[in-house]
Amino acid sequence: MTDQSRALCVHLLTATGAVFAMLALLAAAQEKWSIMFLWLVVAFAVDGIDGPLARKYDVKTNAPRFDGVLLDLIIDYLTYVFIPAFALFQSGLLPGWTGWFAIIVITFASAMYFADSRMKTSDNSFQGFPGCWNMLVLVLFAIEPNFWVSLSMVALLAVAMFLPLKFIHPVRTMRWRNVSLPIALAWTFFAGWAAWVDFHPESWAHWGLIATSLYLILVGIVQQIVPIRNQ
Repeated sequence: MTDQSRALCVHLLTATGAVFAMLALLAAAQEKWSIMFLWLVVAFAVDGIDGPLARKYDVKTNAPRFDGVLLDLIIDYLTYVFIPAFALFQSGLLPGWTGWFAIIVITFASAMYFADSRMKTSDNSFQGFPGCWNMLVLVLFAIEPNFWVSLSMVALLAVAMFLPLKFIHPVRTMRWRNVSLPIALAWTFFAGWAAWVDFHPESWAHWGLIATSLYLILVGIVQQIVPIRNQ
């Protein structure tokens, strides 16, 4: 297989995320939340591996016809933002006006964030919360907190998208990656487990989700506070 063929295959792999997004949306329309989240977890896993493959096979050089960054952003908006926001609204976790507030804030703020040319930092982290609403909504489905807690989390993270706070990319942020990457993989495992057991309230997956989510949300801010030690 030529380098050009390998690079094209990477684009095709990325594009499967659109198929998984449609399957998740169909499940959401039927309020089959566990199935919806399983498809979103599959899309999340694909998103985690296509980037390293794109860099390995240099898709910009070997398959320049397709813009991998644009393709990735389109799919990310569907799987990270649009479908989770719909699920949050349709499920009734945020009733009445709170549901309308959430979907408007999530979709609007995320559209602006995804178009922000300063969303990446020099160490390949994100400047501001990177719109990973799929992760938040899955945790909310799992633990079902009071709707005021859910609403506060949505509002807080929407504001955090535009604050000078650092959020790591578990693959591309090199600092502490030997810890962050396994924790991101653990989050994916716990997410799939929680959805597989239909968010059973006694599942240990929920505790794993909470622990790994807290790490992934806070570790970048901790890195801002803790200086890099001189070698």
